[in-house]
Amino acid sequence: MNSLKQGGTGTLIKIAYRNIWRNMRRTLFCFTAVGIAVFFIVVYSSMIDGMIRCIYDTVQVYELGHVRVVSKQYDSESEYMPVQYPVERNGNQNWKEMSEEIYKIPGVRAVLPRITTMATLQESTVKHVVLWGLDIEKERATNNLNLTDRNDGLIEGRWPNPGANEIAIGRVFSHKSGYRIGDRIMFKTISAQFSEKFLRPEVVGIFNFDYIKIDEQYLVMDIERLQNLLVFDGGTQSFVIYAEDQKMSGAITARVRSLLGEESVVTEWNDNYWVAVMKMVGPVYTIVFLVFLIVASFLIINTVVMIIHERIKEIGMMGCLGMTRAEIVTVFFFESIFMAAFGALAGVVVGGGIVAGLTNQPIRLMEQFGSTFSDMPMTNALFFEFKPLVLLRAWLMGVVIASLFSLIPSLKSAFVEPVEALRR
Repeated sequence: MNSLKQGGTGTLIKIAYRNIWRNMRRTLFCFTAVGIAVFFIVVYSSMIDGMIRCIYDTVQVYELGHVRVVSKQYDSESEYMPVQYPVERNGNQNWKEMSEEIYKIPGVRAVLPRITTMATLQESTVKHVVLWGLDIEKERATNNLNLTDRNDGLIEGRWPNPGANEIAIGRVFSHKSGYRIGDRIMFKTISAQFSEKFLRPEVVGIFNFDYIKIDEQYLVMDIERLQNLLVFDGGTQSFVIYAEDQKMSGAITARVRSLLGEESVVTEWNDNYWVAVMKMVGPVYTIVFLVFLIVASFLIINTVVMIIHERIKEIGMMGCLGMTRAEIVTVFFFESIFMAAFGALAGVVVGGGIVAGLTNQPIRLMEQFGSTFSDMPMTNALFFEFKPLVLLRAWLMGVVIASLFSLIPSLKSAFVEPVEALRR
């Protein structure tokens, strides 16, 4: 025992390490339990991070950008998509002049005008759509409109030319209505002067943004063509502003408010309802992951209890040879740590490998749900996001939780009387 005393904790760790390999079946059971729990933590954490990132990207690309500007009147009636309330500055509603001023704000990468208005189709099985007026070239240069394939989303034909009586339709809308490239769509809408406007544009392109809400309901037009149709006099319904870094959106929001005054409502992307919801439910997912680990840790508890029962005479011998209760507890505790660490490492390696492979291969699962989740800003694909920090966190959670739960049976070993243990 003198060598043990001289070796201290290092010797106890060596004993614990050798002990875990004495019964391979028992050890593999523990490895598997913790490994499976950590594997699910890695996969589900990456999936949830991917889903949250997808919601953030969808909000930024299709709805708010990093900062959105609308008039105060439009903001109060936004569910009706009114076109009689353009963004103005001191009575001037020319969007090109205002965008030049916004471009001068440090950190602004792009300023995009957008118009959305309701329209009724005259000769179609689909009766109601949304006309979406865009500066198409700037939109394509600024964003990947298809977040899954990371491209502009066009799958057939071409985008409408500036000022032309042309339109692009979504893949889902094309399927439901039967319209194809070369067809003309007759629709009616209401102008900013409350007069009925009829138009029969030619379908020149079909897009797939992998976002059911737009693929099913939106028709894309050149913004200047839609301005003329709605008698908008060079105005725009909203500005969508993109920052060089989304962390700068708060500062840009303050500068734009100061520039445009109280006539406009300036909204940061963080203020979106779904973004706020995802931030609130984050802690819930952490609790779920902890439950996974706690359940898996019970197998380690049972295993350590069985080890103590099977090695009761060995524990008695340790006591007779002079090992203190603290040293006996330390040996069993380090055995638990080793089993948890190796099991968690296996879960991290397998889970991390799968996630790394899926990061660039989104899984298209949402299409089977149709328009069930159309109000939620999510694409039709299930994304995974690979983060080394997630792997490290999962491994640490596996080791810490499993080790702490093994303290209870480890402490039990310290209260076995050596004489009584040897009798058994």
